[in-house]
Amino acid sequence: MWLWQSRTLPCHNLREEHVEMNTSRMFVFKPMKSLLTKCARATVTSGLRRLACTPSSCPRVCIVGGGPAGFYTAQHLLKAHPAIQVDIYERLPIPFGLVRFGVAPDHPEVKNVINTFTQTAQHERCSFHGNVTVGKDVSVEELQQAYHAVVLSYGAEGNRTLGVPGENLSGVYSAKDFVGWYNGLPSNKGLNPDLSSETAVILGQGNVALDVARILLSPLDVLTKTDITQPSLQALAASRVRRVLIVGRRGPLQVACTIKELREMVNLPGNRPDMLSADFQGIAEVLKDLPRPRKRLTELMMKAVQERPAGAPLTSRQWGFRFLRSPVEVLPSPDLTQTAGIRLGINRLEGSGEGARAVPTGETEDVECGMVISSIGYQSLPIDPAVPFDHHKAIIPNAMGRVQQASGLYCSGWVKRGPTGVIATTMNDSFDTARVLIKDMETGVLDVSTVKPGSHTVTPLLQKRGVNPVSFSDWEKIDAEEMKRGTAVGKPREKLLDVTEMLKTAHS
Repeated sequence: MWLWQSRTLPCHNLREEHVEMNTSRMFVFKPMKSLLTKCARATVTSGLRRLACTPSSCPRVCIVGGGPAGFYTAQHLLKAHPAIQVDIYERLPIPFGLVRFGVAPDHPEVKNVINTFTQTAQHERCSFHGNVTVGKDVSVEELQQAYHAVVLSYGAEGNRTLGVPGENLSGVYSAKDFVGWYNGLPSNKGLNPDLSSETAVILGQGNVALDVARILLSPLDVLTKTDITQPSLQALAASRVRRVLIVGRRGPLQVACTIKELREMVNLPGNRPDMLSADFQGIAEVLKDLPRPRKRLTELMMKAVQERPAGAPLTSRQWGFRFLRSPVEVLPSPDLTQTAGIRLGINRLEGSGEGARAVPTGETEDVECGMVISSIGYQSLPIDPAVPFDHHKAIIPNAMGRVQQASGLYCSGWVKRGPTGVIATTMNDSFDTARVLIKDMETGVLDVSTVKPGSHTVTPLLQKRGVNPVSFSDWEKIDAEEMKRGTAVGKPREKLLDVTEMLKTAHS
Protein backbone atom coordinates (compact mmCIF):
# COMPACT_ATOMS: atom_id res chain seq x y z
CA MET A 1 0.00 0.00 0.00
CA TRP A 2 0.96 3.62 -0.45
CA LEU A 3 1.57 6.00 2.39
CA TRP A 4 -0.82 8.87 1.63
CA GLN A 5 -0.20 12.26 3.16
CA SER A 6 -1.98 15.55 3.59
CA ARG A 7 -1.98 17.95 0.63
CA THR A 8 0.09 20.25 2.82
CA LEU A 9 2.87 17.67 3.04
CA PRO A 10 4.70 17.09 -0.26
CA CYS A 11 5.89 13.64 -1.22
CA HIS A 12 9.53 14.48 -0.67
CA ASN A 13 8.90 15.06 3.06
CA LEU A 14 8.21 11.35 3.48
CA ARG A 15 11.63 9.73 3.70
CA GLU A 16 12.52 6.08 4.03
CA GLU A 17 13.82 6.59 7.57
CA HIS A 18 10.31 7.66 8.60
CA VAL A 19 8.77 4.31 7.73
CA GLU A 20 9.37 0.64 8.35
CA MET A 21 7.25 -2.44 7.76
CA ASN A 22 6.34 -4.46 10.85
CA THR A 23 5.45 -8.15 11.03
CA SER A 24 1.81 -7.40 10.27
CA ARG A 25 2.92 -5.91 6.93
CA MET A 26 1.72 -2.45 7.88
CA PHE A 27 3.78 0.72 7.75
CA VAL A 28 4.59 2.36 11.08
CA PHE A 29 6.27 5.68 11.68
CA LYS A 30 9.68 5.68 13.37
CA PRO A 31 9.99 9.32 14.45
CA MET A 32 6.24 9.37 14.97
CA LYS A 33 5.95 12.60 16.91
CA SER A 34 7.94 14.77 14.54
CA LEU A 35 6.27 13.40 11.45
CA LEU A 36 2.77 13.73 12.82
CA THR A 37 3.53 17.34 13.66
CA LYS A 38 4.13 17.94 9.95
CA CYS A 39 1.25 15.82 8.75
CA ALA A 40 -1.47 15.22 11.29
CA ARG A 41 -3.77 13.71 8.71
CA ALA A 42 -1.31 11.19 7.29
CA THR A 43 -3.02 7.86 6.78
CA VAL A 44 -2.25 4.46 5.42
CA THR A 45 -4.62 3.74 2.59
CA SER A 46 -5.20 0.27 1.20
CA GLY A 47 -5.43 -0.66 -2.46
CA LEU A 48 -2.08 0.69 -3.70
CA ARG A 49 1.38 -0.82 -3.75
CA ARG A 50 3.50 -0.87 -0.61
CA LEU A 51 5.98 1.91 -0.98
CA ALA A 52 7.08 5.01 0.89
CA CYS A 53 8.23 7.14 -2.00
CA THR A 54 11.11 9.55 -2.12
CA PRO A 55 11.33 12.16 -4.90
CA SER A 56 13.16 9.68 -7.10
CA SER A 57 10.78 6.78 -6.51
CA CYS A 58 7.42 8.53 -6.86
CA PRO A 59 5.23 7.54 -9.83
CA ARG A 60 6.11 9.77 -12.76
CA VAL A 61 3.66 10.63 -15.50
CA CYS A 62 4.39 12.61 -18.63
CA ILE A 63 1.59 14.47 -20.44
CA VAL A 64 2.12 15.50 -24.06
CA GLY A 65 0.14 18.63 -24.80
CA GLY A 66 -0.37 21.79 -22.75
CA GLY A 67 -3.96 22.49 -23.74
CA PRO A 68 -7.24 21.79 -21.88
CA ALA A 69 -6.96 17.99 -22.17
CA GLY A 70 -3.42 17.98 -20.83
CA PHE A 71 -4.11 20.32 -17.93
CA TYR A 72 -7.35 18.61 -16.91
CA THR A 73 -5.62 15.23 -16.97
CA ALA A 74 -2.82 16.62 -14.80
CA GLN A 75 -5.29 18.28 -12.44
CA HIS A 76 -7.11 15.03 -11.71
CA LEU A 77 -3.93 12.98 -11.36
CA LEU A 78 -2.51 15.42 -8.81
CA LYS A 79 -5.77 15.52 -6.88
CA ALA A 80 -6.39 11.77 -6.91
CA HIS A 81 -2.88 10.63 -6.00
CA PRO A 82 -0.82 12.37 -3.31
CA ALA A 83 2.57 11.20 -4.52
CA ILE A 84 2.44 11.35 -8.30
CA GLN A 85 4.81 13.65 -10.19
CA VAL A 86 3.50 15.14 -13.45
CA ASP A 87 5.46 16.77 -16.28
CA ILE A 88 3.62 18.54 -19.13
CA TYR A 89 5.41 18.88 -22.48
CA GLU A 90 4.11 21.45 -24.96
CA ARG A 91 5.27 22.20 -28.51
CA LEU A 92 4.90 25.98 -28.12
CA PRO A 93 6.68 28.12 -25.51
CA ILE A 94 3.26 29.05 -24.14
CA PRO A 95 0.60 26.91 -22.43
CA PHE A 96 -3.19 26.58 -22.63
CA GLY A 97 -3.67 25.44 -26.24
CA LEU A 98 -7.09 26.18 -27.69
CA VAL A 99 -8.15 28.22 -24.65
CA ARG A 100 -5.64 30.79 -25.88
CA PHE A 101 -5.74 30.09 -29.62
CA GLY A 102 -9.27 28.78 -30.20
CA VAL A 103 -11.65 30.63 -27.87
CA ALA A 104 -13.00 33.76 -29.52
CA PRO A 105 -11.44 37.02 -28.27
CA ASP A 106 -14.88 38.38 -27.36
CA HIS A 107 -15.48 35.42 -25.02
CA PRO A 108 -13.10 36.32 -22.16
CA GLU A 109 -15.28 34.53 -19.60
CA VAL A 110 -14.49 31.18 -21.26
CA LYS A 111 -10.78 31.89 -20.83
CA ASN A 112 -11.14 32.13 -17.06
CA VAL A 113 -10.32 28.44 -16.93
CA ILE A 114 -6.71 29.55 -17.42
CA ASN A 115 -6.72 30.45 -13.73
CA THR A 116 -7.40 26.81 -12.86
CA PHE A 117 -4.71 25.61 -15.27
CA THR A 118 -2.24 28.05 -13.72
CA GLN A 119 -2.89 26.58 -10.28
CA THR A 120 -2.20 23.12 -11.71
CA ALA A 121 1.03 24.26 -13.38
CA GLN A 122 2.21 25.84 -10.12
CA HIS A 123 1.50 22.71 -8.09
CA GLU A 124 4.61 21.46 -6.32
CA ARG A 125 4.36 18.10 -8.08
CA CYS A 126 3.78 19.49 -11.57
CA SER A 127 6.25 20.97 -14.07
CA PHE A 128 5.66 22.60 -17.44
CA HIS A 129 8.17 22.14 -20.28
CA GLY A 130 7.31 24.36 -23.25
CA ASN A 131 9.10 24.63 -26.59
CA VAL A 132 9.42 20.84 -26.83
CA THR A 133 8.09 19.02 -29.89
CA VAL A 134 7.46 15.40 -28.99
CA GLY A 135 8.12 13.16 -31.97
CA LYS A 136 10.90 15.46 -33.15
CA ASP A 137 12.92 16.79 -30.20
CA VAL A 138 12.27 13.68 -28.15
CA SER A 139 10.53 10.45 -29.13
CA VAL A 140 7.59 8.87 -27.35
CA GLU A 141 9.75 5.80 -26.76
CA GLU A 142 12.33 7.95 -24.96
CA LEU A 143 9.56 9.42 -22.81
CA GLN A 144 8.32 5.93 -21.96
CA GLN A 145 11.80 5.02 -20.78
CA ALA A 146 11.83 8.06 -18.47
CA TYR A 147 8.25 7.85 -17.11
CA HIS A 148 5.96 5.19 -15.72
CA ALA A 149 3.15 6.44 -17.98
CA VAL A 150 2.81 8.78 -20.96
CA VAL A 151 -0.53 10.49 -21.68
CA LEU A 152 -0.98 11.86 -25.21
CA SER A 153 -3.21 14.96 -25.08
CA TYR A 154 -1.90 16.93 -28.02
CA GLY A 155 -5.24 17.76 -29.62
CA ALA A 156 -6.03 18.20 -33.31
CA GLU A 157 -3.81 20.55 -35.28
CA GLY A 158 -4.75 19.28 -38.74
CA ASN A 159 -7.57 20.34 -41.05
CA ARG A 160 -10.24 18.21 -42.67
CA THR A 161 -10.18 18.86 -46.40
CA LEU A 162 -13.25 19.62 -48.52
CA GLY A 163 -12.24 17.21 -51.27
CA VAL A 164 -13.67 19.42 -54.03
CA PRO A 165 -12.05 21.11 -57.05
CA GLY A 166 -10.74 24.60 -56.36
CA GLU A 167 -10.20 24.25 -52.60
CA ASN A 168 -6.55 25.25 -53.05
CA LEU A 169 -7.40 28.58 -54.69
CA SER A 170 -6.38 31.82 -53.04
CA GLY A 171 -9.26 32.99 -50.88
CA VAL A 172 -10.07 29.55 -49.44
CA TYR A 173 -9.13 29.14 -45.77
CA SER A 174 -9.71 26.65 -43.03
CA ALA A 175 -11.55 27.95 -39.98
CA LYS A 176 -8.74 26.56 -37.82
CA ASP A 177 -6.19 28.74 -39.59
CA PHE A 178 -8.47 31.78 -39.67
CA VAL A 179 -9.17 31.47 -35.94
CA GLY A 180 -5.44 30.96 -35.31
CA TRP A 181 -4.74 34.13 -37.30
CA TYR A 182 -6.93 36.45 -35.24
CA ASN A 183 -6.00 34.67 -31.98
CA GLY A 184 -2.23 34.92 -32.45
CA LEU A 185 -1.15 31.35 -33.23
CA PRO A 186 2.45 31.78 -34.45
CA SER A 187 2.04 29.38 -37.38
CA ASN A 188 -0.91 31.46 -38.70
CA LYS A 189 0.48 34.97 -38.26
CA GLY A 190 1.28 35.21 -41.98
CA LEU A 191 -2.17 34.10 -43.21
CA ASN A 192 -3.18 37.59 -44.39
CA PRO A 193 -6.69 36.63 -45.51
CA ASP A 194 -8.18 38.49 -48.45
CA LEU A 195 -11.07 40.54 -47.03
CA SER A 196 -11.67 42.59 -50.16
CA SER A 197 -14.91 40.95 -51.31
CA GLU A 198 -18.40 41.77 -50.12
CA THR A 199 -19.56 38.19 -49.50
CA ALA A 200 -17.89 35.43 -47.51
CA VAL A 201 -19.18 31.85 -47.36
CA ILE A 202 -18.54 29.67 -44.33
CA LEU A 203 -19.00 25.91 -44.78
CA GLY A 204 -20.24 24.35 -41.55
CA GLN A 205 -22.74 25.52 -38.93
CA GLY A 206 -21.05 24.73 -35.62
CA ASN A 207 -19.87 27.14 -32.95
CA VAL A 208 -16.53 27.75 -34.67
CA ALA A 209 -18.35 28.78 -37.85
CA LEU A 210 -20.42 31.28 -35.88
CA ASP A 211 -17.31 32.58 -34.11
CA VAL A 212 -15.72 33.30 -37.49
CA ALA A 213 -18.88 34.97 -38.82
CA ARG A 214 -19.16 37.13 -35.71
CA ILE A 215 -15.52 38.26 -35.90
CA LEU A 216 -15.94 39.13 -39.60
CA LEU A 217 -19.01 41.26 -38.90
CA SER A 218 -18.42 42.65 -35.39
CA PRO A 219 -18.13 46.42 -34.92
CA LEU A 220 -14.52 47.44 -34.34
CA ASP A 221 -15.31 49.11 -31.04
CA VAL A 222 -16.26 45.67 -29.70
CA LEU A 223 -13.09 43.97 -30.91
CA THR A 224 -10.68 46.69 -29.77
CA LYS A 225 -11.49 45.84 -26.14
CA THR A 226 -10.44 42.20 -26.57
CA ASP A 227 -7.12 40.38 -26.90
CA ILE A 228 -7.49 39.99 -30.68
CA THR A 229 -4.12 40.55 -32.33
CA GLN A 230 -3.31 44.02 -33.64
CA PRO A 231 -2.51 42.89 -37.22
CA SER A 232 -5.86 41.11 -37.54
CA LEU A 233 -7.66 44.09 -35.99
CA GLN A 234 -6.11 46.36 -38.59
CA ALA A 235 -7.07 43.96 -41.39
CA LEU A 236 -10.67 43.75 -40.14
CA ALA A 237 -10.83 47.54 -39.95
CA ALA A 238 -10.13 47.65 -43.69
CA SER A 239 -12.40 44.67 -44.48
CA ARG A 240 -15.03 45.03 -47.19
CA VAL A 241 -16.94 41.93 -46.08
CA ARG A 242 -20.57 42.90 -45.49
CA ARG A 243 -22.41 39.61 -45.94
CA VAL A 244 -21.66 36.19 -44.47
CA LEU A 245 -23.51 33.02 -45.45
CA ILE A 246 -23.19 30.03 -43.13
CA VAL A 247 -23.82 26.85 -45.12
CA GLY A 248 -24.86 23.43 -43.83
CA ARG A 249 -25.55 20.14 -45.62
CA ARG A 250 -28.64 19.35 -43.51
CA GLY A 251 -31.62 21.33 -42.24
CA PRO A 252 -32.54 23.73 -39.42
CA LEU A 253 -33.30 20.86 -37.02
CA GLN A 254 -29.74 19.54 -37.37
CA VAL A 255 -27.80 22.79 -37.05
CA ALA A 256 -24.77 22.17 -34.81
CA CYS A 257 -24.29 25.49 -33.00
CA THR A 258 -25.48 26.25 -29.48
CA ILE A 259 -28.18 28.76 -28.59
CA LYS A 260 -25.62 31.02 -26.91
CA GLU A 261 -23.65 31.41 -30.14
CA LEU A 262 -26.80 31.90 -32.21
CA ARG A 263 -28.15 34.52 -29.82
CA GLU A 264 -24.90 36.48 -30.13
CA MET A 265 -25.31 36.52 -33.92
CA VAL A 266 -28.96 37.58 -33.70
CA ASN A 267 -28.03 40.41 -31.34
CA LEU A 268 -24.85 41.49 -33.12
CA PRO A 269 -24.90 45.32 -33.36
CA GLY A 270 -25.13 46.75 -36.86
CA ASN A 271 -26.20 43.42 -38.39
CA ARG A 272 -29.42 41.76 -39.43
CA PRO A 273 -30.25 38.11 -40.11
CA ASP A 274 -30.79 37.07 -43.74
CA MET A 275 -32.73 33.80 -43.67
CA LEU A 276 -34.87 32.03 -46.28
CA SER A 277 -38.38 31.40 -45.01
CA ALA A 278 -38.71 28.39 -47.30
CA ASP A 279 -36.05 26.60 -45.26
CA PHE A 280 -38.42 26.59 -42.27
CA GLN A 281 -41.58 25.25 -43.88
CA GLY A 282 -43.15 22.59 -41.70
CA ILE A 283 -40.81 23.29 -38.77
CA ALA A 284 -43.49 24.92 -36.59
CA GLU A 285 -45.54 21.72 -36.65
CA VAL A 286 -42.78 19.61 -35.10
CA LEU A 287 -41.54 22.14 -32.54
CA LYS A 288 -43.59 20.73 -29.66
CA ASP A 289 -41.96 17.31 -30.01
CA LEU A 290 -38.36 18.55 -29.93
CA PRO A 291 -36.08 18.23 -26.90
CA ARG A 292 -36.01 21.52 -25.00
CA PRO A 293 -32.50 22.69 -26.07
CA ARG A 294 -33.24 21.96 -29.75
CA LYS A 295 -36.67 23.58 -29.45
CA ARG A 296 -35.25 26.82 -28.01
CA LEU A 297 -32.54 26.93 -30.69
CA THR A 298 -35.08 26.41 -33.48
CA GLU A 299 -37.47 29.00 -32.07
CA LEU A 300 -34.69 31.57 -32.06
CA MET A 301 -33.87 30.81 -35.70
CA MET A 302 -37.52 31.10 -36.68
CA LYS A 303 -37.75 34.43 -34.90
CA ALA A 304 -34.77 35.63 -36.95
CA VAL A 305 -36.58 34.62 -40.15
CA GLN A 306 -39.31 37.18 -39.51
CA GLU A 307 -39.16 40.34 -41.51
CA ARG A 308 -37.39 43.38 -40.08
CA PRO A 309 -39.92 45.26 -37.93
CA ALA A 310 -41.20 48.52 -39.35
CA GLY A 311 -39.10 51.44 -38.24
CA ALA A 312 -36.04 49.33 -37.48
CA PRO A 313 -32.82 50.98 -38.66
CA LEU A 314 -31.26 49.90 -41.93
CA THR A 315 -27.94 48.14 -41.65
CA SER A 316 -25.11 47.52 -44.06
CA ARG A 317 -24.12 44.09 -42.73
CA GLN A 318 -26.01 40.82 -42.77
CA TRP A 319 -25.57 37.13 -42.10
CA GLY A 320 -27.67 34.07 -42.69
CA PHE A 321 -27.89 30.30 -42.64
CA ARG A 322 -28.21 28.37 -45.88
CA PHE A 323 -29.46 24.83 -45.35
CA LEU A 324 -29.43 21.63 -47.41
CA ARG A 325 -26.32 22.70 -49.30
CA SER A 326 -22.97 20.95 -49.83
CA PRO A 327 -19.87 22.30 -51.60
CA VAL A 328 -19.31 20.88 -55.07
CA GLU A 329 -16.63 23.21 -56.42
CA VAL A 330 -14.88 26.46 -55.55
CA LEU A 331 -15.23 28.62 -58.65
CA PRO A 332 -12.11 30.44 -59.90
CA SER A 333 -11.62 33.94 -61.23
CA PRO A 334 -10.94 34.35 -65.00
CA ASP A 335 -7.19 34.06 -64.39
CA LEU A 336 -7.80 30.82 -62.44
CA THR A 337 -5.93 32.08 -59.34
CA GLN A 338 -8.56 33.64 -57.05
CA THR A 339 -11.83 32.50 -55.53
CA ALA A 340 -14.78 34.01 -57.38
CA GLY A 341 -17.63 31.90 -56.03
CA ILE A 342 -18.75 28.50 -54.86
CA ARG A 343 -21.01 25.90 -56.45
CA LEU A 344 -23.31 24.27 -53.93
CA GLY A 345 -25.14 21.00 -54.40
CA ILE A 346 -28.74 21.03 -53.19
CA ASN A 347 -29.66 18.23 -50.81
CA ARG A 348 -32.79 16.63 -49.45
CA LEU A 349 -33.12 14.86 -46.11
CA GLU A 350 -33.73 11.20 -45.57
CA GLY A 351 -34.95 10.37 -42.08
CA SER A 352 -35.61 12.85 -39.31
CA GLY A 353 -34.09 14.39 -36.22
CA GLU A 354 -30.40 14.11 -35.40
CA GLY A 355 -30.04 11.00 -37.54
CA ALA A 356 -31.31 12.58 -40.77
CA ARG A 357 -29.01 12.12 -43.78
CA ALA A 358 -28.30 14.65 -46.52
CA VAL A 359 -28.83 13.14 -49.96
CA PRO A 360 -27.80 15.02 -53.15
CA THR A 361 -30.64 15.89 -55.53
CA GLY A 362 -28.34 16.56 -58.48
CA GLU A 363 -29.32 20.23 -58.57
CA THR A 364 -26.76 22.97 -57.94
CA GLU A 365 -26.59 26.69 -57.35
CA ASP A 366 -23.71 29.14 -57.65
CA VAL A 367 -22.97 31.80 -55.03
CA GLU A 368 -20.68 34.69 -55.86
CA CYS A 369 -18.08 35.29 -53.15
CA GLY A 370 -14.40 36.12 -52.76
CA MET A 371 -13.78 34.17 -49.58
CA VAL A 372 -14.60 30.61 -48.56
CA ILE A 373 -13.88 29.41 -45.01
CA SER A 374 -14.11 25.70 -44.35
CA SER A 375 -15.36 24.97 -40.83
CA ILE A 376 -15.98 21.24 -41.19
CA GLY A 377 -13.76 20.13 -38.33
CA TYR A 378 -10.25 19.81 -36.98
CA GLN A 379 -8.23 16.63 -37.35
CA SER A 380 -5.65 14.93 -35.14
CA LEU A 381 -2.38 13.85 -36.73
CA PRO A 382 0.06 11.04 -35.90
CA ILE A 383 2.75 12.16 -33.46
CA ASP A 384 5.30 9.35 -33.61
CA PRO A 385 5.71 6.14 -35.65
CA ALA A 386 5.76 4.18 -32.40
CA VAL A 387 2.23 5.29 -31.48
CA PRO A 388 -0.75 3.48 -33.05
CA PHE A 389 -2.98 5.76 -35.10
CA ASP A 390 -6.33 5.25 -36.83
CA HIS A 391 -6.01 7.30 -40.01
CA HIS A 392 -9.66 6.81 -40.94
CA LYS A 393 -11.03 8.13 -37.64
CA ALA A 394 -8.02 10.42 -37.07
CA ILE A 395 -7.66 9.33 -33.45
CA ILE A 396 -5.34 7.16 -31.40
CA PRO A 397 -7.11 3.79 -31.02
CA ASN A 398 -7.88 3.33 -27.35
CA ALA A 399 -10.10 1.68 -24.80
CA MET A 400 -11.23 4.23 -22.19
CA GLY A 401 -8.00 6.15 -22.70
CA ARG A 402 -5.66 3.16 -22.72
CA VAL A 403 -3.81 3.14 -26.04
CA GLN A 404 -4.34 -0.22 -27.68
CA GLN A 405 -1.37 -2.58 -27.75
CA ALA A 406 0.85 -0.06 -25.97
CA SER A 407 1.39 -0.66 -22.27
CA GLY A 408 1.91 2.51 -20.22
CA LEU A 409 0.55 4.73 -23.00
CA TYR A 410 -2.71 6.67 -22.55
CA CYS A 411 -4.59 9.45 -24.35
CA SER A 412 -7.16 12.14 -23.55
CA GLY A 413 -9.04 14.91 -25.31
CA TRP A 414 -9.58 15.25 -29.04
CA VAL A 415 -6.86 12.79 -29.98
CA LYS A 416 -8.76 10.23 -27.91
CA ARG A 417 -12.35 10.81 -29.07
CA GLY A 418 -12.20 13.19 -32.04
CA PRO A 419 -12.62 17.00 -32.23
CA THR A 420 -16.08 17.29 -30.70
CA GLY A 421 -17.69 18.98 -27.72
CA VAL A 422 -16.87 22.01 -25.61
CA ILE A 423 -14.22 22.57 -22.93
CA ALA A 424 -16.40 20.85 -20.31
CA THR A 425 -16.56 17.77 -22.56
CA THR A 426 -12.78 17.67 -22.67
CA MET A 427 -12.64 18.09 -18.90
CA ASN A 428 -14.82 15.04 -18.27
CA ASP A 429 -13.00 13.01 -20.90
CA SER A 430 -9.60 13.87 -19.39
CA PHE A 431 -10.76 13.08 -15.87
CA ASP A 432 -11.88 9.67 -17.16
CA THR A 433 -8.44 8.94 -18.56
CA ALA A 434 -6.81 10.01 -15.30
CA ARG A 435 -9.10 7.69 -13.35
CA VAL A 436 -8.19 4.78 -15.61
CA LEU A 437 -4.49 5.50 -15.15
CA ILE A 438 -4.84 5.63 -11.36
CA LYS A 439 -6.84 2.40 -11.41
CA ASP A 440 -4.09 0.71 -13.42
CA MET A 441 -1.58 1.81 -10.80
CA GLU A 442 -3.76 0.45 -8.00
CA THR A 443 -4.28 -2.92 -9.63
CA GLY A 444 -0.72 -3.35 -10.82
CA VAL A 445 -1.62 -3.21 -14.52
CA LEU A 446 0.77 -0.24 -14.65
CA ASP A 447 4.07 -1.17 -13.04
CA VAL A 448 5.33 1.69 -10.86
CA SER A 449 7.68 -0.39 -8.73
CA THR A 450 10.79 0.60 -10.67
CA VAL A 451 12.44 3.99 -10.33
CA LYS A 452 11.96 6.29 -13.34
CA PRO A 453 14.06 9.46 -13.75
CA GLY A 454 11.46 11.63 -15.54
CA SER A 455 12.69 15.05 -16.64
CA HIS A 456 16.05 14.47 -14.94
CA THR A 457 17.11 12.56 -18.05
CA VAL A 458 14.82 14.19 -20.63
CA THR A 459 15.95 17.78 -20.00
CA PRO A 460 19.69 17.07 -20.49
CA LEU A 461 18.78 15.08 -23.60
CA LEU A 462 16.85 18.06 -25.01
CA GLN A 463 19.64 20.49 -24.19
CA LYS A 464 22.13 18.21 -25.91
CA ARG A 465 19.92 18.39 -29.00
CA GLY A 466 19.82 22.19 -28.90
CA VAL A 467 16.34 22.49 -27.40
CA ASN A 468 15.92 24.97 -24.55
CA PRO A 469 12.66 24.19 -22.71
CA VAL A 470 10.47 26.97 -21.33
CA SER A 471 9.34 26.57 -17.70
CA PHE A 472 6.06 27.95 -16.36
CA SER A 473 7.92 30.77 -14.62
CA ASP A 474 9.49 31.54 -18.03
CA TRP A 475 5.99 31.68 -19.51
CA GLU A 476 4.97 34.13 -16.80
CA LYS A 477 7.59 36.54 -18.18
CA ILE A 478 5.87 36.30 -21.58
CA ASP A 479 2.50 36.76 -19.88
CA ALA A 480 3.69 39.91 -18.08
CA GLU A 481 5.12 41.37 -21.28
CA GLU A 482 1.89 40.74 -23.20
CA MET A 483 -0.23 42.38 -20.53
CA LYS A 484 2.16 45.34 -20.41
CA ARG A 485 1.84 45.82 -24.18
CA GLY A 486 -1.95 45.41 -23.94
CA THR A 487 -2.24 48.07 -21.25
CA ALA A 488 -0.41 50.50 -23.51
CA VAL A 489 -3.13 50.18 -26.19
CA GLY A 490 -6.16 49.69 -23.93
CA LYS A 491 -6.47 45.92 -24.37
CA PRO A 492 -6.27 43.01 -21.88
CA ARG A 493 -3.07 41.86 -23.60
CA GLU A 494 -1.19 42.15 -26.86
CA LYS A 495 0.00 38.68 -27.76
CA LEU A 496 3.51 37.97 -28.93
CA LEU A 497 3.23 36.35 -32.36
CA ASP A 498 6.78 35.18 -33.01
CA VAL A 499 8.30 32.11 -31.32
CA THR A 500 11.77 33.64 -31.41
CA GLU A 501 10.49 36.73 -29.59
CA MET A 502 8.68 34.52 -27.08
CA LEU A 503 11.88 32.58 -26.32
CA LYS A 504 13.89 35.78 -26.01
CA THR A 505 11.37 37.16 -23.50
CA ALA A 506 11.11 33.88 -21.61
CA HIS A 507 14.85 33.50 -21.16
CA SER A 508 15.59 37.15 -20.43
